[in-house]
Amino acid sequence: MHSDNSDIQVACFTLDDNIYAVDIMRIREIIKPQKLTSLPKAPPYVEGIINLRGSVIPVIDLRKRFDLPVREIDSAVRLLIVRVAKQLLGFVVDNVTEVITVPARDIKPPPQIAGGIGAQYLLGVCLFQEALIMLLNIDTIFTAREASELGLIGSMHGEG
Repeated sequence: MHSDNSDIQVACFTLDDNIYAVDIMRIREIIKPQKLTSLPKAPPYVEGIINLRGSVIPVIDLRKRFDLPVREIDSAVRLLIVRVAKQLLGFVVDNVTEVITVPARDIKPPPQIAGGIGAQYLLGVCLFQEALIMLLNIDTIFTAREASELGLIGSMHGEG
């Protein structure tokens, strides 16, 4: 992952009552929710697509992906625009809280059961100011087939 003497900058966000983080190098931008175009026969976790400055981006509800209770969209909800396998995706999260720097040596392997989200979705966990932060592995959120389908969604409507 990282050498022991390096730091990693992560953007923290919440889902339910848990704090997650994604390496900021994977995030293109953080935006407010936008008008979605729904897609027929899309997987249940795909909310639809948005047009962001000419790029068509599938929007994924991480709550649905991780089988968490559905929550109403409020003013705190954000879309994390991230790059996964050469494809831009929008992740719906409850709230983006802060960007922090975590020493790589402080990142521990993920527990086998972590708040309902399987360890396969996590790079690791760390403590930051008494809060347990789960580092999301955005490359494992989707199976190869799902990633391929999402890539097709983006490319069918423009830039992929």
